[in-house]
Amino acid sequence: MAGDLSNVPTAGGLVTAYAAGTLSPVEAATAALEAIRERDADVNAFALVDPEQALETARAAERRWRDGTPLGPLDGVPMSIKDLFLTRGWPTLRGSRRIDPAQAWDVDSPVAARLREGGLVLLGKTTTPEMGWKGVCDNPLTGITRNPWDTSRTSGGSSGGSAVAVATGMGPLSVGTDGGGSIRIPAAFCGVVGFKPTHGRVPQYPLSSLAVLAHAGPIARTVDDVARLLDVLAAPDHRDPYDLGLHDGPYSRAVDRDVRGVSAAFSADLGFVRVDPEIAAAVASAARALQDAGMRVEAADPGFPDPLPAFDVLWCAGASKWLDVFDARAEDVDPGLRDVIERGLTYSAGDYLAAEAERLALAVRMGEFHTRHDVLITPTVPIPAFEAGHDVPPGSGLSDWAQWTPFTYPFNMTHQPAISVPVGRTAAGLPIGLQIVGPRHAEALVLAVARAVERAVSATDRSPRGTTAAAP
Repeated sequence: MAGDLSNVPTAGGLVTAYAAGTLSPVEAATAALEAIRERDADVNAFALVDPEQALETARAAERRWRDGTPLGPLDGVPMSIKDLFLTRGWPTLRGSRRIDPAQAWDVDSPVAARLREGGLVLLGKTTTPEMGWKGVCDNPLTGITRNPWDTSRTSGGSSGGSAVAVATGMGPLSVGTDGGGSIRIPAAFCGVVGFKPTHGRVPQYPLSSLAVLAHAGPIARTVDDVARLLDVLAAPDHRDPYDLGLHDGPYSRAVDRDVRGVSAAFSADLGFVRVDPEIAAAVASAARALQDAGMRVEAADPGFPDPLPAFDVLWCAGASKWLDVFDARAEDVDPGLRDVIERGLTYSAGDYLAAEAERLALAVRMGEFHTRHDVLITPTVPIPAFEAGHDVPPGSGLSDWAQWTPFTYPFNMTHQPAISVPVGRTAAGLPIGLQIVGPRHAEALVLAVARAVERAVSATDRSPRGTTAAAP
């Protein structure tokens, strides 16, 4: 299997073509659906595909473009949505056999509502580990989602299906969730761009039991497309009490901000992480390229110890609330999820409050750090994608998924915006991601620096060897 996505339009390319009349939303949706038919059997990115609804939505968008009345800047663009978001008319099974599909599915989450209002064409729902509980993507309902660069490897998770769909040209956009790295991990492993904006920037409903950690955000092949989709998603919704409300200007314009003179702290290891040498070299090279492009880059660690114990309390205690949703002790539940829930039940209210106090102290520490450095640059994940079907790298001696992704979960605890951008590949051809973290509410700055990374790092082939694609 070999392929090239260079001729497949981005979301920005599609809307330009729609406006010029050289391509229609129906043609784009048809091409995306054909890509799903051709490729998804190899990677298992979709839990549900609805060609009839997609084409009906695309035909309505086609009429609007023809009449010069598009609903928004991404009207008619085909995309997918993770199977953790309520989506009217489709079951939201969350990768679980314990959720009954035969019930009324008549409510849209804020994410699904904003996408419909913007005229985007929903192709289907992407895979997730059961309840989105871990950093890889397999579940009892749909099985293993595989990395398109090497299908023996994991896609990462929990938004693995979304990252794989984008990486293989099965729609240029997707939306994922991120409670400990779940957008950025698969983005790094699959060679795409994944953005976790400030907590509350993209409203959610119903709130996850992990609401203090959970974010929602866009996944795309380019920073420009991520910014375009964030413009659609970052709209107020009264159902989310963490909703940040209106924001400053369109993010799609922020990507072209001049970042010369921006101060970046480059931390190769946060002071406590062991990083694969190939990943360390690629990220350091990208940091030097940013310096050559005019940013002020200096080595600096935030100076906090690994907050994994506190994260574990917040994560597992939150997960234990899933007992209210389904029988998590049933035999057809992911055994790892059962263990996390059981561990969560052992924590007391005092344990939770102590972990929350540590989370808040970490947020204050990072706020002070950003008075000296505009952004923080790190690797996204310290290891390349490992063998699929495992929660931790085989032979690593690790016991929990979060142990192998120490660059991501701290910034769920602090609620900061963080993005993963591809910056190269290992000798084995596996993608490498660089993470940019900014102060809370600094989405525009993070996007601008991410776009600078795209410009500064010499272009690497972002097309998985396991895809074949052509322009519609």
